[in-house]
Amino acid sequence: NISIVSNGQWAGVSILELIEKFKDQLVGKKVYDQFQNEFPLLIKYLDANDDLSIQVHPNDELAKVRHNSFGKTEMWYIMQADKGSFLYLGFDEKLSPENYETHIQNNTILQPLHQEQVSAGDLLYIPAGRVHAIGKGILLAEIQQTSDITYRIYDFDRADSGGVKRQLHTEESKAAIDFTVHQTYKTPYQKVMNQSVEGIISPYFKTDVLFFNTAVVRDYSTLDSFVALVCTEGEGEIIQQGNIYPIVAGQVYLIPASCPQIELSTSKNCKILETYIP
Repeated sequence: NISIVSNGQWAGVSILELIEKFKDQLVGKKVYDQFQNEFPLLIKYLDANDDLSIQVHPNDELAKVRHNSFGKTEMWYIMQADKGSFLYLGFDEKLSPENYETHIQNNTILQPLHQEQVSAGDLLYIPAGRVHAIGKGILLAEIQQTSDITYRIYDFDRADSGGVKRQLHTEESKAAIDFTVHQTYKTPYQKVMNQSVEGIISPYFKTDVLFFNTAVVRDYSTLDSFVALVCTEGEGEIIQQGNIYPIVAGQVYLIPASCPQIELSTSKNCKILETYIP
């Protein structure tokens, strides 16, 4: 879906129309030079009431050759997780493409997959090529490259009302998967009040985490990029040149590249992800 401005002078206007009108003033010169009138990120909230399908996304090179598209690197911030809930993320054992295909044919692909227990506040980085799936009982914020290229690996043998199962992309996924086994799949970060701390760093986006319970000034003057503020908990206000904009959990706020500084204020605890293009 294309984001639409919800209020103010540009209410009802799509983000793509805004980029076309304001260009680098909105997204930054470097960003506009690279992406032109396309917004470089997708930001979503996902609420999984059931296990989602096991999938993988191609990197830029493979996506360009196969689909003339960007690849899909993404990250997750866990907003809420039921007790015992987990994600599938990467592998617990090293597989070859041949081993992988055997597991697919034998319907045993869940066996080598890593299960990562999660709780609210966890950060996870999912570079292109890493097999993953969101488990039931998890609410999360997802930030990713602008791409819809997904290879479905396994869908728990589910079928629709007519008995038809969803298409799997076994052949396509083999060349896309990174079979590297990692010691950990969570991204550690410090939880420090009232200052932005480094979270996810990737070539495609940088996401910092800000927990605050008072007024904090955010200086973006050194960035040649927009900043997307993803509010994951609490409520507060954005104050900019005397204008006050309420912020609430579940909403996303776009700070234009031409806006060098804002103030964030709250009388309660508020949590925000600050995302921009490095």
